[in-house]
Amino acid sequence: MSMVIQTTMRCMLLRVLLVVIAHVVLVSPFPALAALGGDETTVSADQARMKGALKSTPTKAYTVHEIKAQTGTVVREYVSPDGKIFAVVWQGPFLPDLRQLFGSYFEQFSQSAQNLKSEHPGVRRRLLIQEPGLVVQTGGHMRAYFGRAYIPELVPQGVPIEEIQ
Repeated sequence: MSMVIQTTMRCMLLRVLLVVIAHVVLVSPFPALAALGGDETTVSADQARMKGALKSTPTKAYTVHEIKAQTGTVVREYVSPDGKIFAVVWQGPFLPDLRQLFGSYFEQFSQSAQNLKSEHPGVRRRLLIQEPGLVVQTGGHMRAYFGRAYIPELVPQGVPIEEIQ
């Protein structure tokens, strides 16, 4: 075969290979991450993504999965007896990935935070969002961040909110 035909065939094969790879990447399911309202079985994915050490502590009303990231930030995910993450708490020198922790609630959080900031431009202070279905309290400063978020209707009955810390 001539060099032109060989080069053309190689290009066609490369294109087909790229299309197949793109299809596999786009269609394959990605591992779910634990997040508010999510399933407890995904906590290990958070641990891997944060490259942290996991410690689980069961109580009568819920289980706390604590992940200490290599950065020093600690994230606690509170899981109800039915296996749903009803609260997340964080503290440490770096903010965790809130999109990861809040999951499907991130857009609601983000919009509420933007609305509060536009009402008080230039003012830096703790953030308190209390909306139907989502409560977020966060604050801190460089190298000392903290916060908690929870879904009121998922908090197990009899668990005081002050206990989530």
